[in-house]
Amino acid sequence: MKRILLTLPCCAAAWLLGAGCSTEHGAYLPQKTDQFNQEVTAKFVTLDPGAQRSVTCSSLQEGRTPDGRLTVAANIRNRENRRIEVQVNCVFKDEQGFMTEETSFSSLILTENETQTVKFESLNAQAKKYTVRVRQAR
Repeated sequence: MKRILLTLPCCAAAWLLGAGCSTEHGAYLPQKTDQFNQEVTAKFVTLDPGAQRSVTCSSLQEGRTPDGRLTVAANIRNRENRRIEVQVNCVFKDEQGFMTEETSFSSLILTENETQTVKFESLNAQAKKYTVRVRQAR
């Protein structure tokens, strides 16, 4: 009983000194908005450390179909001396960088140091930009 009575004033003092008297209110700015935004600016990104270590894009080629749809071809290269499986997709964006559509992830098996070309085609003519994304197979 004595312990409870002795700790009560300590808890009350801690609450008065800051735990319960916070005066910060309102909206806050996002943290580090200039970092980790590769998907906004880059045309090729890896989505996890394993893919970053194992895969690179040796070249990208873009074009237009006769009806104005964006086509993208990416040469995905295995940087390792072992067979790997990754998943690849493409996010198509409008002129301002907003997503207009996203393809589903497709599996890609790459043997040792192999390069394969993966092709994507937008469904409409709104797409002006894109990002090819690679992740480890799940």
